[in-house]
Amino acid sequence: MNRDGETGGLDEFGVIERYFAPKSEDSRVIVGVGDDAAVVEIRGATAVATDTLVSGVHFPAGLAGDAVGHRVLAVNLSDLAAMGAEPRWCTLALTLPDADHAWLEAFARGFFALAGEHGVELLGGDTTRGPLSVTLQVLGEVDRDRILTRGGASVGDDIHVTGTLGDAAGGLDLLSRSLSRAGAAHRALVSRFLAPTPRIAAGIALRGLASAAIDVSDGLLADLGHLCRASGQAADVDVDRLPVSPELRELFPARDAESWALTGGDDYELCFTAPPSRRRAIEQALAACETPVRRIGQLAEGRGVHCRRNGRPMAPPVTSGYSHFGESTAASATEPTHGGE
Repeated sequence: MNRDGETGGLDEFGVIERYFAPKSEDSRVIVGVGDDAAVVEIRGATAVATDTLVSGVHFPAGLAGDAVGHRVLAVNLSDLAAMGAEPRWCTLALTLPDADHAWLEAFARGFFALAGEHGVELLGGDTTRGPLSVTLQVLGEVDRDRILTRGGASVGDDIHVTGTLGDAAGGLDLLSRSLSRAGAAHRALVSRFLAPTPRIAAGIALRGLASAAIDVSDGLLADLGHLCRASGQAADVDVDRLPVSPELRELFPARDAESWALTGGDDYELCFTAPPSRRRAIEQALAACETPVRRIGQLAEGRGVHCRRNGRPMAPPVTSGYSHFGESTAASATEPTHGGE
């Protein structure tokens, strides 16, 4: 970690030593936090993912530190899950307007609690002064012969998703409102946004079973569209089979719940494909790691993602997913008809 000056009376090295310098228990970490670079002994194939979360863009300004700490690690671990990788190490770059000790303590608590659940060790990184943003890079081990990618799907493959969809979008909507009373359903949806669950165990279980996979970060239609483009196929999604939670149905009209299940981001569930012959094996593998799964459609010849209800084509919601630079993904994710390139 480089010294970029002082923050709020505690310089960078003080912040690192106080909040981000746990002793490594991994024998493959040769040099960890506190030197110019970390050194690790890596064996075999390694998956690497990086995400940046910016206050006011990727999470509400003023969000509690423990939620930010959990969230920045969870979204990166979700990328590893979609590759079938087992997480090992990470590096952290933290930009702070000042060294707010209460916020840093909460951030470290949320971060290391999730890291401990998945055996992730912090190797190093950087701290500096500026508008609040957090960048994390994670490294994970992956079986070279069973890597999950977006590009392995074939015509006729089933489309599956884990968990339920749309909860995080509903939770974010609830967070944006000033509600005097919050029941169990409200708390459940808000938690789905603040503390997403990375599907690491499911990703590992799907190695050798799934033909392609992606995590649902920008919305089902958008992310399934990425998988379709990488695989050179089209997708037919049965909206009446979408897994929608009882909490989302309780607090929002059916139309909103369905729209968020199709287009809402931040669920960090896995969307994956597999041949129909593997349906039973997939159910057993995911049941073994206590991960709900639902088959929601099938791949077909052509391009784009198409929605149907009771077997009949239907128009998808106008908004089809989050775009970092403001351009809707609707046109690319939802072509009106099947057809060749």
